[in-house]
Amino acid sequence: MKKLKVHKDYKNHRALLLDLIANFESQGEIIVDGDRNKIKSFDLEGTQINIKRFKTPNVFNALVYRHIRKSKAKRSFEYAKLLESKTIGTPAPIAYFEDTSIWGLGDSYYVSKHIDYDFDFRDLIHQPNFPDRENILRQFTAFTFKLHENNIEFLDHSPGNTLIKTKGNGNYNFFLIDLNRMRFKSLNLQERLHNFRRLWLSKTMVKIIAEAYSDLTKEPFEKVYAMLLESSRAFQRKKNTKKLRKLGRRPKFKS
Repeated sequence: MKKLKVHKDYKNHRALLLDLIANFESQGEIIVDGDRNKIKSFDLEGTQINIKRFKTPNVFNALVYRHIRKSKAKRSFEYAKLLESKTIGTPAPIAYFEDTSIWGLGDSYYVSKHIDYDFDFRDLIHQPNFPDRENILRQFTAFTFKLHENNIEFLDHSPGNTLIKTKGNGNYNFFLIDLNRMRFKSLNLQERLHNFRRLWLSKTMVKIIAEAYSDLTKEPFEKVYAMLLESSRAFQRKKNTKKLRKLGRRPKFKS
């Protein structure tokens, strides 16, 4: 059974969306060609859109997505609509498509409007002298704070999943992508700061973000800084240890 759910703003494009999805392999321009997912860019009557095809799940997961859990495509669409309703930046959701059978979920796709962004969070990590870096980090912290104030925990809050667009006059817009993993709950301070851990923050970045988050929450800077630094370092230690084990080396840590 094939199912296409289209955002109300794009309901007149239903037939064309179905055609683009049906010809996903032979048409469009590749943006990401990963082991798990593939993203292509298409023209939708003058609007540039991105279509993401998720990896076909294994037999077990196919049944889980069919009967128990929402598919990644459906979650991406619904979470994007939720973010929009909270005026939190994300590429505008257009549609999602699922192909299911008695054996479970087969192919699935998420369609969103293309974003012409200027850079992403990774640039702030790899370029310590990135122009206006501290100001951008402070605004990014306020953006994340807004997520937390709306009881949203973005579980894939990692460097490649925040696109940044320059508005001018020292202001920036932030857009979340890869949305299918979120949790919705009231977050305490520890959980909020733990949500930054995947961003691979340097000590300087930790200090800037801690200062900004302290100002927003009215919590003491020393407390926020210590908690944020510990979460960030613990995550990095875990990842580095895993890499070294794969290489057959013993991990060493600086005091």
